[in-house]
Amino acid sequence: MNVEVLVSTMNIENSTMYNKLLKKMNIKGKSVIINQCPSKDSKLNNISKGDNKIFTFYEKGLSKSRNKAIQYSTADIALIADDDLKYVDNYEQIVKDAYAKFPDADIIAFYVSSDNINNIKPKLKEGRVNMLRSFKIQSVQLSLKISSVKKRNIKFDEEFGAGSKLFMGEENIFLIDCLKSKLKIYSYPVEIAKLTNRKSTWFKGYDNEYFQIKGAFFCRINRYLWFLLCIQFIIRKRNEYTNSISPLNALKNMIIGRKKYIGGEHG
Repeated sequence: MNVEVLVSTMNIENSTMYNKLLKKMNIKGKSVIINQCPSKDSKLNNISKGDNKIFTFYEKGLSKSRNKAIQYSTADIALIADDDLKYVDNYEQIVKDAYAKFPDADIIAFYVSSDNINNIKPKLKEGRVNMLRSFKIQSVQLSLKISSVKKRNIKFDEEFGAGSKLFMGEENIFLIDCLKSKLKIYSYPVEIAKLTNRKSTWFKGYDNEYFQIKGAFFCRINRYLWFLLCIQFIIRKRNEYTNSISPLNALKNMIIGRKKYIGGEHG
């Protein structure tokens, strides 16, 4: 079993920056790096350095980056990564141990810590992941059995994610699509990496736009149960957003977001 890190990054313009990225992330083995939006003066094209490969594209969109990384991956198991991760020294062995413990797993979510107290997430309990538990998983926790994902042609929805108008929820949509395709997802609460100095690039607060995108997100997940999903979110998260917006206005904006999504207005 070989393990590969799939990194989404931007504006890597030369081999020096490329080498610094590999060192900063503590990548020990194979990697595929998708480099978006470099300047036109960039001298870094598609190059390889041993088991490390970088592919440069003049575009933006996190989901596009993830999909290209999966496309170029040749590994048995791939780790989804951003450029603000630092892996523990023995991350490859941790991944192999997890898949040895859960040989039927198609996806395993690990624990990722953070040096930003506002971004620390609780550990999921070890075991199978259902739809509701999948909402608690970040993309950088994910490992994929590449053959399982490619066989079913499952991709990140490029309408969602950083760099698109619907700028959140792409990893949860991906996991729901995997569950709908009968893939088996497990959580394995062992730390494989730490997020360093992460600040959200998209979260501007609980405003109208946030809840409109949430409405589109729940509609994308399930067009029949979207309203119930909105209601549970409104109730479950009320202590977090009510200083900014009332539950009624939050729900109204979710309904607006769903209508825009159905009508293709987010494109």
